Amino acid sequence: MSKLAAEDKFLDLSDYGRSIGKLFANQLKNTRFTPIHVTMLFGVSGMIAIYCILQNHYFFASFFIIIKSIIDAADGELARIKNTPSYTGRYLDSVFDIVLNFLFFMTICYVSKTSFWMTLLAFFCIQLQGTLYNYYYVILRNKSVGGDTTSKIFEYKSPRALPGENQKSVDILFRIYTIVYGIFDKIIHALDRNAYKVKTFPNWFMTFVSIYGLGFQLLIIAVMLPMNLIEYIVPFFIIYSLLIFVIIGVRKSIFRT
Repeated sequence: MSKLAAEDKFLDLSDYGRSIGKLFANQLKNTRFTPIHVTMLFGVSGMIAIYCILQNHYFFASFFIIIKSIIDAADGELARIKNTPSYTGRYLDSVFDIVLNFLFFMTICYVSKTSFWMTLLAFFCIQLQGTLYNYYYVILRNKSVGGDTTSKIFEYKSPRALPGENQKSVDILFRIYTIVYGIFDKIIHALDRNAYKVKTFPNWFMTFVSIYGLGFQLLIIAVMLPMNLIEYIVPFFIIYSLLIFVIIGVRKSIFRT
């Protein structure tokens, strides 16, 4: 919750790996490891988890999914410790997340023999869920006194590269980011286009919304796999999306703009 002022911090159910991630980042603060190296590492952990699913080693798959979530928290922490924020790292992190999510679901589809089109719908749903969480979270961060503003509520153009990074790399990654996330952003903005006008969101509401955070989504998968519920993962995330309308309905009825 280092991205928020103290009064805006909430129990983020998707951020369970933050404490261990901080410890890991602190171990790397005096090394040559950069946040981007850590981002690459969580990509490796995700690929190992995918391999384990293919081999039906579901306990090991769950372990590496959890490790992926922990390392995912560590790259941002390392950037803050070394005072090296970058748009390159931010966009690369997001692109890796969506690629791994797609590969997770395609692997689950293959192993469980679930319909490809249902799996594609579930992947679309999980991204839409995550976008809703990120939308409200970024709004809160931008409204929070002293909060992190690296992420913008509406991103229409590539940002100016920060010291130490290449503008061309930022531009390329921003373009990829907008291509893969653009449709989800547009849908969520259309469903709740005035959310950004709200002064703040209370802690209990953000905790509720955090069930759509990527860490919590992956935790659900990590729990279902060793319980031999792999064939239920795809339909679960489709049904789970119904809460989108509940959350938006609560926001519109209680926190008016």
